[in-house]
Amino acid sequence: MGLAQRVRITQEGMMQGPATIARIYRYPVKGLSPEPLDRTALAPGQTVPLDRAYAIENGPSGFDPAAPAYFPKQRFLMLMRNERLASLATQLDETTHTLTIRQDGSTVVQGDLRTAPGRTAIEQFFASFCSEDLRGPPKILAGSGHSFSDVARKVVSIINLASVAELADVVGAAVDPLRFRANLYVEGWPAWREFELLDQELGIGSSVRLKPVKRIVRCAATNVDPATGARDLRIPETLMRQYGHADCGIYAEVIAGGLIAAGDRIGPI
Repeated sequence: MGLAQRVRITQEGMMQGPATIARIYRYPVKGLSPEPLDRTALAPGQTVPLDRAYAIENGPSGFDPAAPAYFPKQRFLMLMRNERLASLATQLDETTHTLTIRQDGSTVVQGDLRTAPGRTAIEQFFASFCSEDLRGPPKILAGSGHSFSDVARKVVSIINLASVAELADVVGAAVDPLRFRANLYVEGWPAWREFELLDQELGIGSSVRLKPVKRIVRCAATNVDPATGARDLRIPETLMRQYGHADCGIYAEVIAGGLIAAGDRIGPI
């Protein structure tokens, strides 16, 4: 069952039982396609493995791979401003770090992001594909153990599917949960229950522990349909008008690691 179907079930009030992880995703290259995971390993103080491990620099940013540090997302190609990225289907091979980019069902470029020729092939593609958006030559960036997250601390992002379902009712249109580019999508919580969990501990399965630390303020990236690249909704404005804030989802730090899988129970402990 896909995320959209789960949101419809949430809207119809058919969900019962404990909260569970409906889906797990990572985003190997910032701004590019989500990759679904059946299971993954979480480590204390770390992100989902390979999440935002790479970014595409949009003009000189000052990022130093030898001393990787947080930079605001405006320094990179990203959906908030570069919605055409959503029209690409991308996949990173976990073993070889080869990025494959498809457009309209056909492979347009491949490159090993660990090698200079591979990075050059990808950079040349984006130099053409995003030519109208660039402030300088695009450059593939990475730093050992670094995640190009929207926040400085290493976190896992969580979206409550019931909150998305209620938001869809407010918007009056379907809202694909993937607009929020989260790592964990949870079903079984009431709408907006996630905001009540800040500074508590969440358990996943028998061993993993998370500490929610921050509500996620949504930006214009959520206005972009992740399937088509169309900027067709006004999510932050709708949140602000209806709820008095632009928040949807939470960030959580991993404080005890282990394996997690779709279907695992999740809840306060």
